[in-house]
Amino acid sequence: MKTLPQRKSPRLKGYDYSQSGAYFVTICTHQRVHLFGEVIESDVVLNRAGEIVAERWFALPDHHLGIELDAFVVMPNHVHGIIVLVGTTPALSALDGTNADDAGIVPTVLGTVVGSYKSGVTRRIREALNEPELRLWQTRYHDHIIQNESELHRFREYVVANPSKWGDDIFY
Repeated sequence: MKTLPQRKSPRLKGYDYSQSGAYFVTICTHQRVHLFGEVIESDVVLNRAGEIVAERWFALPDHHLGIELDAFVVMPNHVHGIIVLVGTTPALSALDGTNADDAGIVPTVLGTVVGSYKSGVTRRIREALNEPELRLWQTRYHDHIIQNESELHRFREYVVANPSKWGDDIFY
């Protein structure tokens, strides 16, 4: 049996991605296909798939306790966003009142949030477009751990300015 080379993880080795802090995330479509709309004169005009991408992003705090959302933009073939993890959260059993004495603390992990976002968006877009086999996302995503307020400000500016720089974007 032929063995495939082991893929190197893009995550920072040894870093705890449940740690409170801000994370800049970029998620690209499979083969960078333009699925979410187009940029017209520095404005992103979303199609139905792009609207779903945005709706699901803003619904993330409804599905994941302990997160806040910051700057976000949907581009024709990728999204950029800042997710802030604000700490560990009580286990679901503590929230619904069952076995509250046995409930522990469940960390909110960046990868779990991104993974559930990607799968939720995929499910909704497949339904909306009636394309059950559509491969929507690349298997991985890019993240950057934001170290301080200066970096946070720089990433916010990058996200907001992204549509105006679309012609120069590496994802264009």
